[in-house]
Amino acid sequence: MTARPPEPSRTPAAPAAAHPPAALSLAEPPAVPGREDLESLLTIRHFENLLLRMFAEGRLNGTTHTCLGQEYVPVSLAPLLAGDHVLSNHRGHGHYLALFRDPAGLLAEIMGRTGAVCSGVGGSQHIRRDGYLSTGVQGQSLPLAVGIGLRCKRTGSGRLAAAFVGDGTWGEGAVYEALNMAALWRVPVLVVVEHNGIAQSTPTHAQMAGSIADRAAAFGIDFVEVTGHHVPEIRECLTPVVRRVREEHRPAVVQFTTHRLGPHSKGDDTRDPAEVERLRAGDWHRELTDRLGAPFRELDARVRADLEEMAREVEARPPATWTGSGSADPRTEDRWPN
Repeated sequence: MTARPPEPSRTPAAPAAAHPPAALSLAEPPAVPGREDLESLLTIRHFENLLLRMFAEGRLNGTTHTCLGQEYVPVSLAPLLAGDHVLSNHRGHGHYLALFRDPAGLLAEIMGRTGAVCSGVGGSQHIRRDGYLSTGVQGQSLPLAVGIGLRCKRTGSGRLAAAFVGDGTWGEGAVYEALNMAALWRVPVLVVVEHNGIAQSTPTHAQMAGSIADRAAAFGIDFVEVTGHHVPEIRECLTPVVRRVREEHRPAVVQFTTHRLGPHSKGDDTRDPAEVERLRAGDWHRELTDRLGAPFRELDARVRADLEEMAREVEARPPATWTGSGSADPRTEDRWPN
């Protein structure tokens, strides 16, 4: 993994010198994720595959957007953002699962069954739980993150607001209004960019001039690029970045240069199959299978079987009942934001 250090601050409102993270020298071979991280990675991978199979079998309605290939991003960040405000996007199942480890609640939400996180009214894209909020509206999360982060700063809560976006979201004007305010007011906002090189079906090079790094630099905002998928090293690299955002109120943009193995939604992948197979060759799942052998394959099979059993149990539940705001699910009850 390589990390590009933050760009030096250029705005008068943020005069402090940048503190670039130390260059990360990887051991050979890279450290293996711990058991908990492995289970989280596999849970997200097989949950997303399960959704695609259920759609293909006619067991689910509507649509969904999977994060296949990008699972390591939220898994790496989850312990660093514990207790913070996290704003997700349309491709957010992995973000939710890495934080809450609640596949049954999420599937019940998507299926509209009892036990759903939001009584089945949010579905795949619009979920609220504790300090977590997802939305399918591109660019919406960043202005919200600035407002929430400003509240955290003024109350001295020590929390930050992290917003997950894709590279395609950088075509939205609200992104730049939010970055301007975050830099000007020194707001504790972490922008996590899952740059998978394609916006729905349009390659990034066909719809983005310049780079995200240069766009962050225009506002004097720190920028870090992560190009690997090894969870322990990513977490080590980003720990000081997150700490600066939290303690110094320095907004930062962290770009994960990653890849999307699945379709945009559930059957609309216009890429050449050879290109997708090339991406699979560098996937974290294939690497760990090769490196860890039988123990990893056994864990992989167990996680997949547990999720299949969970899906059958959730599918057999009665429909969720919306009881109105007066009787909200306790999981959504939080003094939010603070």
